[in-house]
Amino acid sequence: MMLMSPAFPPGGNIPAEYTCDGSDISPPLEWSGAPAGTKSLVLLVEDPDAPSGTFRHWAAYDIAATATRLAAGYGPGRPAAQFREARNDFGRRGYGGPCPPGGGTHHYRFRLFALSRPHLDLEPPATALAVLEAARPYAIGRAELIGTYRR
Repeated sequence: MMLMSPAFPPGGNIPAEYTCDGSDISPPLEWSGAPAGTKSLVLLVEDPDAPSGTFRHWAAYDIAATATRLAAGYGPGRPAAQFREARNDFGRRGYGGPCPPGGGTHHYRFRLFALSRPHLDLEPPATALAVLEAARPYAIGRAELIGTYRR
């Protein structure tokens, strides 16, 4: 599988628009190569450089297997209609953009999982970590895109 964003190259800087310093909306994402047998997709955005350990910014799940992109713009003012969103580590449901404390560069992992299951049996408001744990046993494909951000 391959995951990319028209907003930033692999390993490149995430534009401020998609962070807490800008509009705090999700960047556009596109993917291809989901394996045969894919019944749904899960997207996670994580910051492994956070001082307290991995910080989860977004978990979108029960994304249709036929989807090949997510438009920009998901966030507190635009909840998802076509998929479900978990509670992120900011304590709210949906996307919360990069917002690193201090002056260092943080690396943000956008991870897409292809699942052999059409839905995850999670009670709202599930946490982003709960989505990851529920998805792991059904993952049949995976792609990753890393972007960076420094305040």
